[in-house]
Amino acid sequence: MNTTPTLPTEPIGSIPRPLALVQAIRDADAGRLGPAALDALYDEAVRDTLRRFEATGSPVLCDGEQRKNHNFADYAVHGLANFAPDGFMLHFTHHTRQWPRLTAGPFRYRQRGDQFLAQAQRHTTLPLKQAVISPSALSLFYPAQALPEYPREAFIADLLAEHESELRGCLALGAHTVQVDFTEGRLACKIDPSGGLLARFIELNNLALDRFSDSDRQRIGIHTCPGGDRDSTHSADVDYAALLPSLFELNAGRFFIELAHEPDRPRVLQMIGRLLKPGQRAYVGVIDVLDPHIETPQQVRDRVLEAARCIRPEQLGTTDDCGFCPFCDDTSTSRDTAFAKIAARVEGTALASAVLGR
Repeated sequence: MNTTPTLPTEPIGSIPRPLALVQAIRDADAGRLGPAALDALYDEAVRDTLRRFEATGSPVLCDGEQRKNHNFADYAVHGLANFAPDGFMLHFTHHTRQWPRLTAGPFRYRQRGDQFLAQAQRHTTLPLKQAVISPSALSLFYPAQALPEYPREAFIADLLAEHESELRGCLALGAHTVQVDFTEGRLACKIDPSGGLLARFIELNNLALDRFSDSDRQRIGIHTCPGGDRDSTHSADVDYAALLPSLFELNAGRFFIELAHEPDRPRVLQMIGRLLKPGQRAYVGVIDVLDPHIETPQQVRDRVLEAARCIRPEQLGTTDDCGFCPFCDDTSTSRDTAFAKIAARVEGTALASAVLGR
C-alpha cells in the first residue's frame, strides 16, 4: 500500500533566454531597439518557457525569469535614476559581477515580482511560483558611506515595505510559492567568517517574514546556493556547516537547497535532517546546473533516496541546485539542456516517490 505522497518538486527560477532575446536586451541597452519591440520578445520568451515547462510534466512552473531584464537581483531597481553602476563587487571563481549603488533616497522598486507573475498567468493555468530577491541582498545596494539625507535606518524601512508589498502581491495573485533568493547567505560567511554579517542578514530577512501569517509563510520559500554564473560560483568553498544552523532560523516554510554539486552530500544531508524544524520542508537540489551532463531519471532517483535516508519524506522535496541563468547574458547552458535536466528531475522524483511509497 502506498502511504507516502508523491514528493513535491519545483524549479528554482531562471532559464537561459533565447539568443534572440539576449541580443535584443543588448540592443535595447544601446538604444537600437525600442521598448515595444523588446516587450514583444519578452512575452514570446515567457510563452515558450511555460510551454516547454509543461512538456516536462513539471507540476509547478515558473516564467524562467525571462523578464528580469539583466539579473535576478537588481531587476527591481534597474534603470532608476538614483542608482550608479559602481556598487558591491561580487567575485565568482573566474569573473566578477557588480551590483548597483544607491545614490539618493527614497528607495523604491521599479519592477516587482507580482508584475512578472501576472504576465505569466496569461499563458498557463498550471501552478506558478515566483522568485524575488531578498532584503539582505538589496541591503548591499546601500553605500558603505552613509547618505547624509537618507540614513540607513530610513533605507531599511523603505526596503522592508517594498519587499513586503512585492510578496503580498504575489500571494494575492495565487502564487504556488514565492521564493526569496538568498544566495548571499553562504557568501556572508566568506566575507565575514565571524558570522556577524550572516546574523544581520538573517535578522533583516526575518523582520520581513514576521510580517506574514503562519499560513502565508508556508507558501514562502528561501533559496540558498553558492552562486551559479557562467559555470562558476562565488562561495562554494564555504562549509555548509557555517550557514545551515542559521538558515533554518528563517521563519519560512520551504527551503530550496543547492546539493547536487556538493562533494560530500551525505554529510550535508545529515545536517539538514538534524536542523529541519517541524513545519519546514527541505527541497534538496538533485540537478547540478553547473555540469553540462544531463542527469538520468535513475541518477535523480538515487539522489532522492539518498536524501530520504536523512530527511523524513513528509519534509522532503526536490529542486534544481540553482537557476540555470541568473544573469541574462550567460549563454553557458542552452535552453534544451536546461529543460532536459528539468524533465529528468520530474521523472526521477516520481521514481523515488514510488520506491518510498512501497
